[in-house]
Amino acid sequence: MPLVVLGINHRTAPVEIREKVVFAGEELPSALLELSQLPAVRESLIVSTCNRTELYCYLEPEAGVGAPLADWIEHWHGLSSRSIHHCLYRHEDTAAIGHVFAVASGLDSLILGEPQILGQMKDAYRAAQQQGATGPFLNRLFQAAFAAAKRVRTETQVGANSVSVASAAVGLARSVFEKLEERTALLIGAGETIALTARHLQAGGVRRMIIANRTLERATELATEFKAFAVTLDALEVHLPEADILISSTASPTPVIGVEAVRRALRARKRRPIFMVDIAVPRDIDPLVAKLEDVYLYTIDDLQNIITENLESRRSAAREADRLIADEVRQFEHQMRTLDAVPAIRLLRADAEALREQTLEQARRLLARGKDPGEVLEFMATTLTNRLTHSPSQRLREAAEQGDAGLIRAAEDLFARREPEE
Repeated sequence: MPLVVLGINHRTAPVEIREKVVFAGEELPSALLELSQLPAVRESLIVSTCNRTELYCYLEPEAGVGAPLADWIEHWHGLSSRSIHHCLYRHEDTAAIGHVFAVASGLDSLILGEPQILGQMKDAYRAAQQQGATGPFLNRLFQAAFAAAKRVRTETQVGANSVSVASAAVGLARSVFEKLEERTALLIGAGETIALTARHLQAGGVRRMIIANRTLERATELATEFKAFAVTLDALEVHLPEADILISSTASPTPVIGVEAVRRALRARKRRPIFMVDIAVPRDIDPLVAKLEDVYLYTIDDLQNIITENLESRRSAAREADRLIADEVRQFEHQMRTLDAVPAIRLLRADAEALREQTLEQARRLLARGKDPGEVLEFMATTLTNRLTHSPSQRLREAAEQGDAGLIRAAEDLFARREPEE
């Protein structure tokens, strides 16, 4: 089973090297076409994300493993000879199958158990199919990988807990409010963390968001993506009473939310609680706000403790997932070994069917000429037996003459008489 995975990821190379070997969406079709035309490659697929670029190739049985594929990556991206070879990893056959299953399940990701990679692999699989780069083997392999990933998600807790600041903050909000759909979120800042938080809030069902930032232009840009309302930091106090959820992450050297502003907001809200998360360092929310009733204030340290606990929980689940994947790999390899016999079985059945038809036609002609049916049945049974055993018998005699004991033992096992089941 000449399967090879050749790749580079967050463990083997820094971002300044990984970014050199990314296959952008518009170049992927032509890259797949060229890769599939390499002499040794039967089937191929490329997965390329910010954290990994991997080639999945089903090769000709006699092909070598590694160098031609590595050289092809360097040539495609215009890199100097052997400039990334030290960052590449290679997996073959059983190890390669296990790697594919682990990647699809999020077990090889920068954030253990993250689900995005499964969608990225499905996109890569569809792209390869559209280019005709996959075939029977990779089609079966990736369908099995997707099934294994689903089983990991269903039967383990590897993706159950928040392991990013943004997801942990939204997870805490869920513990305070039963239904996020009915809440308004005020996000302060417009950087990457706030953008990721907005995505988690939107996925969690929050329908109304306000994004406040020092510059209105950046706030508006982010608000447009999430159909939110954009304001400047100067308008914070005006909108503070609307906020059920407040999450802040700015680069301000001093707090942007003070005690008195929160106290006034609580009076306007008639003491309906506010859930606050201060992700910033230095802090955006005056620590004294935590002393106010009806305020739930968490800091980056609180979130980090949650993330640490959740990561340990995921690691424990990952060990269980590893055992599950090992079982899936065994099942897939068994299935593929079974498929190896299909062509031989088809040929055997086709030959037997042709001999049956030939003998049956002769028997019909004998009956049409008035031959005794008993004699015809005897003729048909004897002739069919002789024809079916002629080629195997001849090959076994040749094996005996050539001293091929292995073939004789295989024939003894293959044709050993077994009692019919009752």
